[in-house]
Amino acid sequence: MSWTIIAITRNLGALVHIEILLSITKFVSLFNKLPGFTKTPPGRERTILRLLPRIFVLGSVLLAIPSLAARLFISEGSETEIATRIMTVDIYGISLVVLHWTVVFTVAIGAFIVLAMKGPAYVADPYPLEDSETPDDPAPGADKGRG
Repeated sequence: MSWTIIAITRNLGALVHIEILLSITKFVSLFNKLPGFTKTPPGRERTILRLLPRIFVLGSVLLAIPSLAARLFISEGSETEIATRIMTVDIYGISLVVLHWTVVFTVAIGAFIVLAMKGPAYVADPYPLEDSETPDDPAPGADKGRG
């Protein structure tokens, strides 16, 4: 892509060529790291993120055991009563499994946010403020007389 732009802009002059290369460089480097920033060492969030897949699978299996046990041990009563009891256990089991998945997903989001916040700091492109003489001046048109 950049070679095509260089070939096209060769006739337009060096200034246009440099501006296009700078814009391509800005586009390619979406994340500009803040110089001199030290990363925070990893903490408990890494341990949590490593344990979550096991907790997800093990918790799902453990919460499915009552449904399996209901099919094995509920045998007294008519077919309708047995089906009702098994279905009730299944409904409770499914609701607990969904709750478990939701909790695991929420903890994963929280641990990922902590992990991202401990990473390197990034800076955006500077935005020059043209309306004020110094950065501490209030915006033009702001009411200075309020009190």
